[in-house]
Amino acid sequence: MGIQSATKKELLGVIENEGKVSVNSFVEGAIELAEEMHSDVLREDGKSSFLETHVWPVTIDVIQHYQKTNKLLTTLQVVSAILHDVMEDNDKILDLNASKAYGFDAYFKHRFGDYVYDIATTLKTKPLENYFGINNEERQTARFFEYCTKLTKSAYDVKIIKLSDRLNNMRFMSQIVKQKKVERYLRESEDFYIAFSILSPTVSEFYPKMRQAYDELKSIKVSV
Repeated sequence: MGIQSATKKELLGVIENEGKVSVNSFVEGAIELAEEMHSDVLREDGKSSFLETHVWPVTIDVIQHYQKTNKLLTTLQVVSAILHDVMEDNDKILDLNASKAYGFDAYFKHRFGDYVYDIATTLKTKPLENYFGINNEERQTARFFEYCTKLTKSAYDVKIIKLSDRLNNMRFMSQIVKQKKVERYLRESEDFYIAFSILSPTVSEFYPKMRQAYDELKSIKVSV
């Protein structure tokens, strides 16, 4: 399987034609912010656009899931998917904090509302220094436990966005063998993400996809 990729034009086509959602100012604003945050970001291979190989494809996967399962799809789900990684870019947030008189969090919540803000903050991983432990490994474990617990209690929209996000990352990593992240993705899949797809509410569509992505990663000889 090659690297997932989608252009902005393709994303807009899926939103309108498959998702049957109007590309209004709310959606356009989300795309603008995603571009502002991620336009110059490359992925681990040093050449793939983060927007075109992650943000847009994840959003498309989320839309297609909702359509396939006949779940209600509105601009809230679309915008939440587009902005799912915005809170992770701490350097850009600091830059925007400086440019927004009332801070980035307040700006984000004011522009996109509590629902989208809550999803973005739920999906955000906290800094490692927030956790206790005698070394980074213990702190990473504590963070992972807390994050998994939070995900199991989260709304359906959070679950679908996170599974789409993780699936995209695993598929991407399977194309790049010289990445230590492969080991972490394998461990976290074994410990949580594969089972997460079948925990209530079960999303059976994701289980075979997660298993396949896991098997592909496991077949890679990690070289670091």
